Amino acid sequence: MKRIGIIGGSSDVATADYYRRLNAAVNARLGGWNTAELVMTSMNFAFCTDCVHNGRWEVMGAYLADRAAALEAAGADFFLCVSNTLHRLADVFTAGRAIPFLHIVDPTARAIQAAGLSRIALLGTKPTMATEFLRRRYTEQFGIRIDVPVPEEQDVLDRIIFDELCRGQFTDSARATYLAVVDRLAAQGSEGVILGCTEIPLLITQSDRPGIPMFDTTGLHVEAAVELALA
Repeated sequence: MKRIGIIGGSSDVATADYYRRLNAAVNARLGGWNTAELVMTSMNFAFCTDCVHNGRWEVMGAYLADRAAALEAAGADFFLCVSNTLHRLADVFTAGRAIPFLHIVDPTARAIQAAGLSRIALLGTKPTMATEFLRRRYTEQFGIRIDVPVPEEQDVLDRIIFDELCRGQFTDSARATYLAVVDRLAAQGSEGVILGCTEIPLLITQSDRPGIPMFDTTGLHVEAAVELALA
């Protein structure tokens, strides 16, 4: 089994979900007492939120590059980052690494293609929705058109992520807000929705809207990581 490296802490809630899912997925494949071989580096989320909210991307990139190097030195065979938002810096923190990086967009995009869809809404933090760094990869590498909520909705969804979901708070009000945005985007032509922040799948799931395909970036990332680890 290959050892999976994890850049975590963004947030600790999402990181704990990754840890649980990775171990469960390996056990489902191998049975018995088997769990995943993992090595993790976890940041102080206050540092991460300060960098994201204040545009300190250069500082964040240098930090993540250091963490990626630490994972390689610790014996990881490949690595991943639990945050869609921090994939903005993927080119920075993967530079010079000898081990592969499993990008969160790629397994998600392949699942969208397998479903025969080509126009999908993207939910996530404000930087994820408002900028091109993830949207461009979906479009240029996989031919998927990406829709996003209007700016006012982006502000509300972002606030819920940082003030509630990242604190482990999952309320009926937040769920209703997210589902209303999903419904509006679907009504305007989106064929499905990417849950493009790794806390969102803890709030809403496919069972909330059976008729609108939802693509859980955490779950798809985990599946791809386990497939690679056991290849």
